[in-house]
Amino acid sequence: MVLPDGFSIPPLPVLLVLFVALAIVGGALYRRKPPVTRHLVVAFAPWMVVGSSLYVLYQIEGLPSAIAPLFSSPTVYGSTFIIAGAIWAVSADRPADEWSLRSTPGILAATGQLGIVLVAGTTLAIGGSEGGLMLFWPAVGLLITCVLAALVWAGIRVGLPDIATTTGSAGALVVFGHTLDGVSTAVGIDALGFGEQTPLSRAIIEFAAALPTADLFGTVWLFVLVKVALATVVVAFLAETVRESPREGYLLLALIAAVGLGPGAHNLLLFTVLG
Repeated sequence: MVLPDGFSIPPLPVLLVLFVALAIVGGALYRRKPPVTRHLVVAFAPWMVVGSSLYVLYQIEGLPSAIAPLFSSPTVYGSTFIIAGAIWAVSADRPADEWSLRSTPGILAATGQLGIVLVAGTTLAIGGSEGGLMLFWPAVGLLITCVLAALVWAGIRVGLPDIATTTGSAGALVVFGHTLDGVSTAVGIDALGFGEQTPLSRAIIEFAAALPTADLFGTVWLFVLVKVALATVVVAFLAETVRESPREGYLLLALIAAVGLGPGAHNLLLFTVLG
């Protein structure tokens, strides 16, 4: 299997609606060419969590059937970007390098946080009403992530100060997102008995499970190490791109952050409602 479990292609009418909406939003952003800064990358972080929460809501069948296909995997990524991208396009003429409700990052972050409250709140309410919520292990995973990501970023700041200065908060978000993905996967598999959906990740975990260290450290320690190491390497690699072409560099950092933070946030919320 090449594609992750749960990957599905929605009906053709849904795809057409999605492509048309993406084209409209993408066209608006192309025409306006808004600046891309490290503030903007961080401002999209709440929207990454919104997308993850929408997918969990889809998985627990908490969405109306008419719109549910828009939030399956992988269409949820496009659907979420349409909403966030439209807000970005509308606010593109505002300052992009400051934090305030008058700036583009401030508007994106505020609306994303509101989205988290609405979507994640609805998900938790449905999960709580159907069987209660399991909070302990997701909280442990989040705490470990914060500590480990802070240590890794501190190490980058000491050992690679130019890279830390160049990428700033955007680089820190990449490290945090992929640490969260690795740690949440470890919690799900070793503590809660969940399985890994992505074939490549599953192969790494199965390899670690066959090592003598499995009984002592669990089966996912190698996956966590790989995720943290790859995040560090990617941040170091993209630092030069950020220096030479900030727009492209920060867009790439945002994309890399999303593929870590999104799955990690999804894991914690899913464990909370199904654990």
